[in-house]
Amino acid sequence: MNKFKKRVLKQFPNAYVESSANGLRIINNDEYLAKEFYMPDTQCEDKAWEYASLACRLTQNFNRAHPLRMDLSDVENKLARINRRKRNGRRVK
Repeated sequence: MNKFKKRVLKQFPNAYVESSANGLRIINNDEYLAKEFYMPDTQCEDKAWEYASLACRLTQNFNRAHPLRMDLSDVENKLARINRRKRNGRRVK
């Protein structure tokens, strides 16, 4: 098992290789993993796992920095925790 297959199976444990007329591709829950990024089907199974791994990594990176996910409630909660720790620290002294 190569590193690409491990990475994909860690995120999608039910992923498997499907053979079609165009070639091999990685499927999870009847959905082609690299479909959003227009990755081509390939004749090599290792290359298919590599494309799926790349799609997983890109999806994770986009989700991390997506503007719709970056709402102010997360920032406000973080600042509230920091300020609460600062106040609690002053009482200890």
